Amino acid sequence: MSNSAHSAQREMQMRLTLMVERGAQTNARGVVTEFSGRSHTWAQFAERVARLAGGLQDLGAKAGDRVAILALNSDRYLEFLFAVPWAGAVFVPINTRLAPPEIAYWLNDSGAEVLFVDDTFVPMLGALQGPLETVGSVVYLGDGAAPEGLQHYEGLIEGRAVIDDAGRTGDDLAGLYYTGGTTGVSKGVMMTHTNMVMNALNFTPVGQFDYWSKFLHAAPMFHMADGAGAFAMAIVGGGHCFIPGFEPVASLAAIEEFRPTHSVLVPTMVNMMINHPDVNKYDITSLRRVIYGAAPMPTPVIVRALEVMPGISFVHGYGQTEAAPFISALDPRHLEGPDIPEGRRNSIGHAGGAVEVRVLDERDVEVPANTVGEICTRGPHVMPCYWKQPELSAETLRNGWLHTGDSGYMDEDGFLYIVDRIKDMIISGGENVYSAEVESAVHKHDAVVECAVIGIPNDKWGEQVHAIVRLTEPGAVEAGDLIAFCHDLIANYKCPRSIDFTETPYHYPVPAKS
Repeated sequence: MSNSAHSAQREMQMRLTLMVERGAQTNARGVVTEFSGRSHTWAQFAERVARLAGGLQDLGAKAGDRVAILALNSDRYLEFLFAVPWAGAVFVPINTRLAPPEIAYWLNDSGAEVLFVDDTFVPMLGALQGPLETVGSVVYLGDGAAPEGLQHYEGLIEGRAVIDDAGRTGDDLAGLYYTGGTTGVSKGVMMTHTNMVMNALNFTPVGQFDYWSKFLHAAPMFHMADGAGAFAMAIVGGGHCFIPGFEPVASLAAIEEFRPTHSVLVPTMVNMMINHPDVNKYDITSLRRVIYGAAPMPTPVIVRALEVMPGISFVHGYGQTEAAPFISALDPRHLEGPDIPEGRRNSIGHAGGAVEVRVLDERDVEVPANTVGEICTRGPHVMPCYWKQPELSAETLRNGWLHTGDSGYMDEDGFLYIVDRIKDMIISGGENVYSAEVESAVHKHDAVVECAVIGIPNDKWGEQVHAIVRLTEPGAVEAGDLIAFCHDLIANYKCPRSIDFTETPYHYPVPAKS
């Protein structure tokens, strides 16, 4: 085989839509989606994706055009994520927590020509239609009659022919994910077919996804973290179930009803579930693996989770949108045995199988083991650039490395540890204070349920360390006693100088139905 033929063959395999074809080929009668009384087999799913792609083309979607979605989790959201690239277009998931001006900015900046919305966001269209510059068609994802002027989702599928896959692959753009970042300016992260497929291949062994697995979509599907699970599950031909948005009881009930084996959650979600008074009323024994990320799991939370959910393995995953997003993970088996090093529980684990990771200094030179620097990565999982931001792209991808903006270190066994976000570091009296380290110390007090540490202005020190804490019950510990507790764990300059107590638990935001 010639080099050009070999290259073409390899490139053709790097396409998201191959997952649909393979699922229909290897598990045609297996149920792939369950939601709201609906279920579809892989054979039905593949047909619906191909018909929906034809409907998109009839709306005028061409190769490379952007198609956006503003909706809560559902089976139709998953169909959308495959139908758009099947039609040759690029999907743009919109954060459901944004205000109308922010949504309009994402839509205009991406140049989206088609927008999918569900019942929750139809009322918002009035506030969007004035500022929208490129959206020409709006598709209604709900079950009732489509509002005036909107195309019906099922109407794009019914009666349409099954079309051939558009053949977008390799370096062709598959998705455009926006992220706020530390600058506060939304950036479009360009994800190619290769990026997305490589991420699924890297993530599959970490999650131990297989043909018999079922994935619960509890985290928002607009987020790349949920996408990692969605595409990894698709690549093995497994199943999916959904709840519109995270809520502790809804999640517990869905686990009991649909019997999923896997999910991707953030520590706050896990914390809310395991501390809910009704947690023991639900049968959640089907769940066997939870990948968590976005923040470290405080030790008391993981200890409590293992007590409440003894049959579940908790995997600490690390990544960012620009890396599609998976970079590394700590397999729970690394925590077993009598000789586990102190602090290993706080590691973000080893780099993924086809992920190269280094800890670099400000000159992009690798630092010695156990030395703090910036975590950087490169490989086929890394975005080609930001959308329409060449200068920012050049800075973030300088010298061929994706600079994550996370400070951390790697030990002599290749385990990674995050210290903090570089730009979120607190500088008090000339000393660097990493909020994650302080939060870990505060969390070790038995009375603490949740904690966030920030820097606030101080005339003498520049910044002082300030903690916002929720307790198991009001008054369970006084501020002075909690600060003294921290002094036994971390250096004096790192300890909180002030504490605010809150009785309001953090609720993962989900828009209310109108």
